[in-house]
Amino acid sequence: MFIDILSLFPEYFRGPFDVSMLKRAQEKRLLEIELTNIRDFATGKHKKVDERPYGGGPGMVLMPEPLIKAIRSKRKPNSHVIHLSPQGQQLKAHKAQELAKKEHLILLCGHYEGVDERVIDKEVDEEISIGDYVLTNGCLAAIVLIDAIARFIPGVLGHPESALSDSFQEEELFDGPHYTRPELFEESRVPDVLLSGNHQEIAKFRKERAFEKARRVRKDLLKME
Repeated sequence: MFIDILSLFPEYFRGPFDVSMLKRAQEKRLLEIELTNIRDFATGKHKKVDERPYGGGPGMVLMPEPLIKAIRSKRKPNSHVIHLSPQGQQLKAHKAQELAKKEHLILLCGHYEGVDERVIDKEVDEEISIGDYVLTNGCLAAIVLIDAIARFIPGVLGHPESALSDSFQEEELFDGPHYTRPELFEESRVPDVLLSGNHQEIAKFRKERAFEKARRVRKDLLKME
């Protein structure tokens, strides 16, 4: 997969992509990420990219010309353009899995009060939100999206089945609780069923525990009234 990130602050990404799983994915050429500064496509002496909004209101809005030029400079026949926005479809596991099948993503990171709506109308295929809150820019949301997608790219995880058995995959519920050595820690013991070797009972235990936790902290996942 090839991902182009369009942002006013490419240096924002110089840490998360250089360590751990995402670094290894790039070294193995499973994932290629290119950073582009939107300001490079601005015109005029001061390379201005933002202006006051028509109709009034606080803050500044990113102008259409540099954004559209940046997108079109990267667009290919197989490109899928995503605008990271709190007004977009909320990112879910199934969406990350779907996007992992794309060959080329162009991620547009918003800044300030947002982008000129004509950019979305003309060039954006979909808007994605990582949650019902507002960030200072779309860079962090782009990092979250890439990390979520990368787990579904074949070869990125050491154990491919991990992505398919994690939280929100099975019936969109939580993953079950995990334990490892030692068997006894500070008078707290690993549940006997996990030591039994009975895989059917283990699966049942994990599913029940996952349901219990979802009922306790995320009733919306269970579609309860």
